[in-house]
Amino acid sequence: MSVSPTPSLGLLQQPLPMEQYGVVSQPVALFACIAMALLYVAVLYAPTLLLRLPPPPSFKSFMIRRFLCAVVSSILSLFLSALILPVQTKELSQFFRVFGIRVDHIWQAVVFPLSLTSLMYAGSLCNKCLLLLDSWRQYRSSGGGLSFDSCKHVLQRFLAWLSAISSNVLAWRNYVVAPLTEELVFRACMIPLLLCGGIRTINVILLCPIFFSLAHLNHFMEIYVKQNYRIKKAAMIIGLQLGYTVIFGSYASFVFIRTGHLIAPLVAHIYCNFMGLPVLFSTRNGTVCIAFIMGFLSFLWLLFPMTNPHLYNDRIDNCSCWQGHCSWSERIVRSSQ
Repeated sequence: MSVSPTPSLGLLQQPLPMEQYGVVSQPVALFACIAMALLYVAVLYAPTLLLRLPPPPSFKSFMIRRFLCAVVSSILSLFLSALILPVQTKELSQFFRVFGIRVDHIWQAVVFPLSLTSLMYAGSLCNKCLLLLDSWRQYRSSGGGLSFDSCKHVLQRFLAWLSAISSNVLAWRNYVVAPLTEELVFRACMIPLLLCGGIRTINVILLCPIFFSLAHLNHFMEIYVKQNYRIKKAAMIIGLQLGYTVIFGSYASFVFIRTGHLIAPLVAHIYCNFMGLPVLFSTRNGTVCIAFIMGFLSFLWLLFPMTNPHLYNDRIDNCSCWQGHCSWSERIVRSSQ
């Protein structure tokens, strides 16, 4: 039996009857995803609550311990997902492709999603340019001008900023550890399970952010303490955070499913963490609001074309999963005969 290629892979494509492949049942897929979400949070607190380790002597030591816990939970989730998925290959590269860990089409997976995501920040970028322009005008009005020394000074300040960022433990959390481990668990591990469970693609995109948000509920107690135990204010802050994680989680899941590349939602995650919440308007200049609207409309217009699966894959099988791993068992048996 052969698997015929399909001309395109639409977001709302109706899944094939996957029971014929003997894949994961829906209850098992959902239970595994819930377990991975809880595991991601539980391992963070395991050193103090389970292992009874003494508190770290410094904030940096505390964060490094959490980094190690996040890496451990991600590896455990990867093994759990691999045990449940019907992957029957001994080739390491083929195994990692199931989770979107690939090197082919890597520049497309970096440039296109990053460009698409930056359109949502057109207002923020416009605002930063206006602030930079104001600073330049103040510098010119104070008698400064464009010279070799001024350019050298700007470059030195930029390099000093990069050095400070690279040595900042919070920067490592926001731009390296958190994006990498969260995308690995909540996209690479969960989405193949849900798709192989026969859950429709649109439902997977809406379901994954719920697991993603559950893993952020542990921040409630931290915010609750910081807000002097005022539950209403803490609930408002955590509600805003959860709303943002749901929106971003849906977008990241969409990008991961469409591209089949883990690095695609990863670069979007890092960029969003770096930029923060998009600037919608500015009281000082209406250009920011116009830039945001134009960027948002461009984002909607290019959303499907820039995430077309054919840009990121040489061959797309007739399967609801972008890598066709629901029929991997069948293809591997056929190729070995």
